[in-house]
Amino acid sequence: MIGATHVKAGPPGLASALVAGGALGLDWLPAFEAVPRELFVPDRIWPGVADGTRQNGPVDRSQDPGAWRRAVYSDIPLTTRWDDGDHQGDGLGTTPTSSNSTPSMVFSMLQDLDVRPGDRVLEIGAGTGWNAGLLAHRLGDANVVTVEFDPDAARTARANLDRAGLAPTVVEGDGRHGWPKGAPYDRIIATCPLLEIPSAWSAQTAPGGVIVAPFGTAYGGEQIVRLTVSEDGTSASGRFTRSSAFLRLRQQRTGRPPFEDCLRGRERPADGVRTTTTLAPPDTGGWFEQFVIGTAVPGVFWRAERYDDGAYTLWLHSRDTLSWASADYARGRTAYEVHQAGPRNLWDEVEAAWRRWDDRGRPGPARFGLTVTPDAHTVWLDSPEDPEAVRVLGG
Repeated sequence: MIGATHVKAGPPGLASALVAGGALGLDWLPAFEAVPRELFVPDRIWPGVADGTRQNGPVDRSQDPGAWRRAVYSDIPLTTRWDDGDHQGDGLGTTPTSSNSTPSMVFSMLQDLDVRPGDRVLEIGAGTGWNAGLLAHRLGDANVVTVEFDPDAARTARANLDRAGLAPTVVEGDGRHGWPKGAPYDRIIATCPLLEIPSAWSAQTAPGGVIVAPFGTAYGGEQIVRLTVSEDGTSASGRFTRSSAFLRLRQQRTGRPPFEDCLRGRERPADGVRTTTTLAPPDTGGWFEQFVIGTAVPGVFWRAERYDDGAYTLWLHSRDTLSWASADYARGRTAYEVHQAGPRNLWDEVEAAWRRWDDRGRPGPARFGLTVTPDAHTVWLDSPEDPEAVRVLGG
């Protein structure tokens, strides 16, 4: 299954696990073997876990080559850079900003891309260069362009590709604009989560071409979407395929205001309306549940304040800092105290979104889709004509 990590260290063991789990198809196996992951991983890395929920301490190849190799040939993400290069030392930085992605996710997305001989592919987010290398091996250097915003990361990717004997075009630039010089492309793939799919990508994709990208909301819960571009290049539409956990495109990182700005020195409950709910806060916290809520509740962020006994407070706040809410959870309860203040009743919005999803049978990612136009991003269930489709552009 995707995310399996207990495999024999080395390419054969990882390949066997990926093939058995369905992520690595026989069509991509030659590229996997010819473009080894280790050529795209620096000597010092921070191994993560398959779902991207936490990071482990650093592993240095010069100090423990065995641990380094086990990490490289495990189905886990490897952070290679923190805080846009500002972080120093062995500890964890604040935000991972470059990584070598989980192999099962890499090859699952390449399957979604469904490349054919002769296809031209634009990749957004070169990272360490491994994904571009796999594409270049299969399609040829001349048919692959990868765009990277960070100049240092672009240089590293270019050096890694050269070491692997590959030479796709590596462009330093803002991936939101694509790379019109190489258009039209048959396929575009993004390896960074997006709050918006740039209209430039549809315009640079051939009619009927495909865009594969992680798409999420400010609230959380990114999902991989596979879009087909319209004949006139002005829109794209398609279904979600699976959950994802990537490093967000730098220009679309959610600028969350400090939570204290939302409270403005006020204390609950005196400045908030007190109610109760039977919806347990943990029921809203799953990765896909966050995505569903985020599509219907724009411009809202959350955080959890946890206590020693397992209880916690779920805090919600709006981007404009005018509204906040809290929901208190403790084990064994069937009703939970809620406080809300400001022009928006944020907990009411979150609960309404969750209950709509629950009332419709808790559908999974494969039943949801996305339509992108220059004016809006519309998430729908089962059909683009869904009367309850939700517009989430800017959310």
